[in-house]
Amino acid sequence: MASIYKDHRYEWSKAKSLMPVQAQCERGLQGALVPDSRGEADHIAVVYDKGDTPPEITIKQVSGSVHQVFADGIAVAIVARAFGDAPSASDVLLVERGVNG
Repeated sequence: MASIYKDHRYEWSKAKSLMPVQAQCERGLQGALVPDSRGEADHIAVVYDKGDTPPEITIKQVSGSVHQVFADGIAVAIVARAFGDAPSASDVLLVERGVNG
């Protein structure tokens, strides 16, 4: 299996919410949307602090095609798909981030 870091289809530079300007030193679990350059489907990433245990990802159906993504029981994203399968925990990318300070 190829490492996600070598898979250039993930547009990390365009990821939403990975490091908001107003929270340069933010700690804790955080959800992010990572665009897919192939246009197949964007991806959800969960960012956690370096040294912490990777969070357990769970998915709960809210209604119809709307699902909520949880990391260690904390809601980090809501997904609404017009088509395709419901997201699964294995679809969520886990990203360990360095923490300043």
